[in-house]
Amino acid sequence: MTVDLAQEARDKGIDYFLISFVDLFGVMRAKLVPAAAINGMARDGAGFAGFAAWLDMTPADSDMFAVPDPSSLIQLPWKPSVGWLAADLFMDGEEVAHAPRNTLKRVLRAAEGQGLRMKHGVECEYFLITPDGQSLADAADTQDKPCYDVAALMRRYDVIREVCDAMIALGWGPYQNDHEDANGQFEMNWDYADALVTADRHAFFKYMVKTIAENHGLRATFMPKPFADLTGNGCHAHISVWSPDGTTNVFSDPKGDLGVSKTGYHFLGGLMAHATSMCAITNPTVNSYKRINAATTTSGATWAPNLVTYGGNNRTHMIRIPDPGRIELRLADGAANPYLLPAAILAAGLEGINQQRDPGPRLDINIYAEAHKAEGASRLPLNLLDAVRELEGNSAFCAALGNETVSAFAKLKQAEWNAYASHHTAWERQNALDC
Repeated sequence: MTVDLAQEARDKGIDYFLISFVDLFGVMRAKLVPAAAINGMARDGAGFAGFAAWLDMTPADSDMFAVPDPSSLIQLPWKPSVGWLAADLFMDGEEVAHAPRNTLKRVLRAAEGQGLRMKHGVECEYFLITPDGQSLADAADTQDKPCYDVAALMRRYDVIREVCDAMIALGWGPYQNDHEDANGQFEMNWDYADALVTADRHAFFKYMVKTIAENHGLRATFMPKPFADLTGNGCHAHISVWSPDGTTNVFSDPKGDLGVSKTGYHFLGGLMAHATSMCAITNPTVNSYKRINAATTTSGATWAPNLVTYGGNNRTHMIRIPDPGRIELRLADGAANPYLLPAAILAAGLEGINQQRDPGPRLDINIYAEAHKAEGASRLPLNLLDAVRELEGNSAFCAALGNETVSAFAKLKQAEWNAYASHHTAWERQNALDC
């Protein structure tokens, strides 16, 4: 059914629409469109200069048009006169192949062609910090093991409640909020859904949390490792694959090991086989590798993987199987692109299904303490450059995700690494000035 956005505006009291997209670096871009002009924008799209965002374009390229998806409409809970819309990018009448939302939709279509439909949920961890970004916003949050600390949680009740109330009103089905393992860190969980729906909600959630935090005089950050001695921000993804009508979980098999079907294990095998290549997407910043290769934190554990391993209900592994018919990928961090993350997971998983990849036996060990027992396990990349090289060198994964997307993403990430590598730091002067 076609949605008339102008009528939606009249019915819901919307004066303006934010027509938005997320670029390759996960930055949300938007134009503010008056309701009186929305029908034209819905037909033709809002115009952007693609080079002005993190996309693989030049100033000489044609105008890029963001065509809004009416089904994604969300009224801003803190400003209901404004409606937010996720958009798909087009140029010269064709889809921008490397645009993140287009990439996800393309991989979803490939899955649909095989009679498969992915659903997923995300656990988005974030810190509440001072507006200058230098320290935690709550000076009293100092416990060595602050996870689930009720006092620190309730000191941020006004922020947490406003975000949770918004998710309730939006129909996302939030079901718990907690203080996480690091001082100043929080997590809010809501129901899983079809991959594109969750991706849109993930993108909006990050924008919403940052905005509500600002409205309370605070700053929210999803940076993978904002503080060296504290646990970093993960973005754990819970994944299941279903029949086309969404009624049958094809990962579920009561007779399978831990209640997971052969198809589920082949999908898991794909994740294992392509994990080091996925890393550039799941862990897309220089800072990301300070989380997955971190030393022990003040709480006693990083809760992040270093090796490509899987286990049962065991949080020390890169992948765990917490329940029948569901797997959790614990690799991704807070910087992961909301659209490229599920696209990469599904691309790797489909390749695993098609090649009937065997993930090997699970490891029922504490991998943090007994890593030496994980014989043959691959180590995750040590830095962004290694991860980008792994990505570019994996032709099977590149083809599954989309060569245009990989090429554009790798090109921009290589430039980011070069900028980082040319940056001089105080550590270098301290350790090399007298060499």
